[in-house]
Amino acid sequence: MSKVKTIYTCQSCGVQAPKWAGQCGDCGSWNSYVEDVISTSRNQRFQGYATGTSAQATLLSDVELTDLARISTQLAEFDLVLGGGLVSGSVILIGGDPGIGKSTLLLQTLCQLSQNHSCLYVTGEESLQQVTLRARRLNLPQTSLRLLAETQVESIIHTANQHKPQVVVIDSIQTIYTETLQSAPGGVSQVRESAAQLVRYAKQTGTILFLVGHVTKEGTLAGPRVLEHMVDTVLYFEGETDNRYRIIRAVKNRFGAVNELGVFAMTDKGLRQVNNPSAIFLSHYQQEVSGSSVMVTWEGTRPLLVEVQALVDESHLGNPRRVTVGLEHNRLAMLLAVLHRHGDVATYTHDVFVNVVGGVKVTETAVDLALLLAILSSLKNRPLPNELIVFGEVGLAGEIRPVQSGQERLREAAKHGFKTAIVPAANAPKNPIPNLQIIPVDHLRKALEVW
Repeated sequence: MSKVKTIYTCQSCGVQAPKWAGQCGDCGSWNSYVEDVISTSRNQRFQGYATGTSAQATLLSDVELTDLARISTQLAEFDLVLGGGLVSGSVILIGGDPGIGKSTLLLQTLCQLSQNHSCLYVTGEESLQQVTLRARRLNLPQTSLRLLAETQVESIIHTANQHKPQVVVIDSIQTIYTETLQSAPGGVSQVRESAAQLVRYAKQTGTILFLVGHVTKEGTLAGPRVLEHMVDTVLYFEGETDNRYRIIRAVKNRFGAVNELGVFAMTDKGLRQVNNPSAIFLSHYQQEVSGSSVMVTWEGTRPLLVEVQALVDESHLGNPRRVTVGLEHNRLAMLLAVLHRHGDVATYTHDVFVNVVGGVKVTETAVDLALLLAILSSLKNRPLPNELIVFGEVGLAGEIRPVQSGQERLREAAKHGFKTAIVPAANAPKNPIPNLQIIPVDHLRKALEVW
């Protein structure tokens, strides 16, 4: 005998409560509880674990390993972010702002893959005519790709079982619903249950599954957090709609490196990969300008040259402003305190604005030394040399700490024509790098004296 039960589910974190509340007790969001009606059976609720069948455990040393066969997406930058290509049975969640290019990228990928593999594109937000118009506008091959306009997960799985595609795209997971639940599509319960059924189908059949996810105004993926735990790879599509460059960042990848970066350019013919990303993030000035320095950041498995800009201006406010774009705000405040304490350079009467060119977000500490030199250059109105590269972590005692992959960073800088490098003393190479002068420093004062 079944019994109807009413629960309230938070749309932000997915926690369930027996009654409605104005604020979620777990994530703190307001007015996020939505009523859900579930049906439970008395026999299911009181069923124990005695009827479970035993499974055979295997020793770790007895597990046979096989090489993962990967399928290329025909886009080298996309393959790099995915860890070398697509793996059978993998589930990939890709999110980004509206209009950033998620559907365009996946349609391009599937149209190319459909020439040699069976593919299915499921659209829940657009009509078949809209998808076809986009494919024609981008001059994509259209003879082999199957389209399906459906939002019911049971019908999608039934159609997939008939055609047995190797690659499936669901655009988007927030529009998919299952009849087993009475809540509206897009809710936490619907997204969680629909994704669970699709993931189960992908694992059982070895199908490569792409899930397109919406993002909130904070930039995080909408829906329950458990959605990111269910999939194998989570990709974020970053970039401004008025900027032609787009960046795909992997924040989770069970088949490759995390924090990998892929750079694309949006054109009238769709997304085109950028083979040399370092070149687009560097400004080529005719003459030296103050407040600009170049550093080498490490993204995933490769180095990337980015330009850090700083503007220091006299403040007429009681509280000087500290503005960062692409960098952590709290770390800037800490570095300014280190600059004052160990470099005898005060900025408490100045506004400090910091920007990373090209919309790149630098999260590693290797940017510390380059950032401080850019700030000092703007403050004294003394340009840094155009052929100077800087990287290194600055500690609270003013010491310059080493960073990972220092040799690879220096080789990348030399490849782009840089002549001088200020690096941590522990990252100084034992063998000289051709056409690159290495200046090792172990304290902030020495770095300031060099310049």
